[in-house]
Amino acid sequence: MLDGDRILTVPAIIQEAKLDLNRIITELKTERDKIGRAINALLEDAKVAVSGTFRRAGARKRRRGGITAAGRRRLSLAMKRRWAERRMGKTTGKASAPKRRGGLTAAGRKKLSEAMKKRWAEKKKNAS
Repeated sequence: MLDGDRILTVPAIIQEAKLDLNRIITELKTERDKIGRAINALLEDAKVAVSGTFRRAGARKRRRGGITAAGRRRLSLAMKRRWAERRMGKTTGKASAPKRRGGLTAAGRKKLSEAMKKRWAEKKKNAS
């Protein structure tokens, strides 16, 4: 084959085609990277628009809620101290009143018993 003033052989044409193909592939890869960066930038802008806040790149996100390791340790020690005092009989808080078990006093129970006996007697009288 003739190309201007030089003669091209078939392997030279194939070599030239490979170079063009490699160049095209590298150009496509750079375009893909540019598109990827553009998409990421749009997504970041969308996040800012939705959240309504702007955070600098590299800025730490503020920690919300939860408890730090030091705080957890302080709580643990305070609870251990509290339960140790409770086991020893000391109370640091308000003293609790003794629990009332039943709702009836002895006089109330006697009054209720007499009323039930009276009711049963009337029922027995009306049944016969």
